[in-house]
Amino acid sequence: MRRVEAVPGVAFGASAYLIWGLFPAFFGLLAFASAAEVVAQRIVWTLVLVSIVLVVSGRLRELRGVDGRTWRMAALASAALSINWGTYVFGVTSGHVVECALGYFINPLVTVAFGVVIFRERLAKAQWAALGLGAVAVAVLTVDYGRPPVIALVLACSFAVYGLVKKVIRLDALRGIAAEGIVAAPFALGFILVLVLTGRSEFGSGPAHTALMVSTGPVTLVPLLLFAIAAQRVPLSTMGLLQYLTPALQMAWGVAVVHEPMPASRWAGFALIWAALAIFTADALTRARRARRPASKPLPEAPIR
Repeated sequence: MRRVEAVPGVAFGASAYLIWGLFPAFFGLLAFASAAEVVAQRIVWTLVLVSIVLVVSGRLRELRGVDGRTWRMAALASAALSINWGTYVFGVTSGHVVECALGYFINPLVTVAFGVVIFRERLAKAQWAALGLGAVAVAVLTVDYGRPPVIALVLACSFAVYGLVKKVIRLDALRGIAAEGIVAAPFALGFILVLVLTGRSEFGSGPAHTALMVSTGPVTLVPLLLFAIAAQRVPLSTMGLLQYLTPALQMAWGVAVVHEPMPASRWAGFALIWAALAIFTADALTRARRARRPASKPLPEAPIR
């Protein structure tokens, strides 16, 4: 990949993670509504926006060729993402921004653990060390919080499930978002209708509330599209490093802006997580370099794959 092609890709990737990192500031403004209503509105308006994009680009008809298995995978991805969204909104609006950030710090470790449990992947010693440190960190934070960090664990596990499905589903980013929205929309619209009929809907209760609900569509879709563009232009190892920008910004918001408590024991737990991620990232970068070396030297007797 030429450097001139990589620079814009990094900019797209950094922009996506920067927007995600600022989500506590945006979703904090939605504290007037329940997490369930915010998620329902987010599903509907994201689907509306992505449908417009598909129509304008002439790609809406491509959804007709999606087979049954792919729709089932999209339903699983949609369920995992809805759980993730709902937990995140609840965490932000209930004063647990730092714990939400923790969830995205440990997500890479949970993804690796899923690979071992589900796909029977074999790990290197460095990866086992990272997982071990991560487990110790969760234990330390459990003692610190006086309970398991449930919000963080649900966020990490739900997003890991979503990531696993996205690896195997046969849809590009735009059609994938549309398919996930289509399978979730009936439930979201049904829930919104119940809120309206029972007089508990915040949507339509005022111009500001309505505008904030509608804006969940572009706020959701724009970083996803930026990420999709970056993923096509930037090496996976670089994207792996950029991903830590999001929880770092979210944690900074929780500590510096909303002033959530961070006792020494909590810092110790986060330090263990960061040590685990440093080991994990260093190992991943080393493996990426090794994988590129043979490609730079032609081997005439190498088997054709």
